[in-house]
Amino acid sequence: MYQIISDGSCDLDADVIAANNLITVPFYVALKGDDHRKEAIEISIRDVYQFMVDNPKTFPRTSLPSMQDYIDVFTPLASQGIDIICLCISSKFSGSINSARLARELVLEDYPDVQITIFDTMAATASQGLLALEACNMMKDDYAYEKAVTRIEELIHCAKIFFTIDSIDYLVQGGRVGKLSGVAAGTLGLKPLVLLEGGEIVKAGVVRGRKVSKRKVLELLISYIEDNDLDPSKFHFVTGYGFDKNEGLVFRDMVIDTLQQKYPDCTFPMELIQIGATIGVHTGPSPLGVALIEKYDI
Repeated sequence: MYQIISDGSCDLDADVIAANNLITVPFYVALKGDDHRKEAIEISIRDVYQFMVDNPKTFPRTSLPSMQDYIDVFTPLASQGIDIICLCISSKFSGSINSARLARELVLEDYPDVQITIFDTMAATASQGLLALEACNMMKDDYAYEKAVTRIEELIHCAKIFFTIDSIDYLVQGGRVGKLSGVAAGTLGLKPLVLLEGGEIVKAGVVRGRKVSKRKVLELLISYIEDNDLDPSKFHFVTGYGFDKNEGLVFRDMVIDTLQQKYPDCTFPMELIQIGATIGVHTGPSPLGVALIEKYDI
């Protein structure tokens, strides 16, 4: 028996988390100063986005789960002899995995016969959520622990997110520009197109206007599928949005329609998730995109 755990950057809704028997370890959010509160527990994601919309010149901050946060989750499981698989946000974004690794070492001192595997998912938000769901499916389907660990390692390398943001202002403020350097600011009306792969944010171009940026995200998705000769029926897709749920719903329909027209023999059930504060404080209130990952049981 084993348990799947993810840090809060997986951005899955509470009902999805409960339905899949997933345990999450939340990040902390501070809207102003050092008043850090647990994301989705002590402060809602909606409230974080509302603050950003109402205070465009004030930039919220996040902090990672502590070692003790992980110990508090690992210990009750280990004491029952339950093995653990823990999925952490890309180490290029956060030190959450370091907290988890330190917790692992301390817990194993008391429970040396328990297996605890900590993964750097090289992912965040929607792609991390997809990986967590696939891992939970393995758990529900009674995959052996070692088999699940091996399959998760494989899935990590095929998770991708294609998304757009309104400007790079929040990324600049949070020091997350990285390979986006050189992208023009939103004051020029240009919308950055971004790819999350290999654990970091990569520039995928710029376009003028939000409508065009949405279409371009879909073009990038189809190009990725075509260029890599992928069978879309073997992939799990999810759409992510920030502040505006209605925009997210409309975009999800666009994604489904685009995929359905291109691949009429496939069906595309697709979740809609709200991109959480851990990533949202770096993208601003208007991230919008689509993620995909290979299904675990192909």
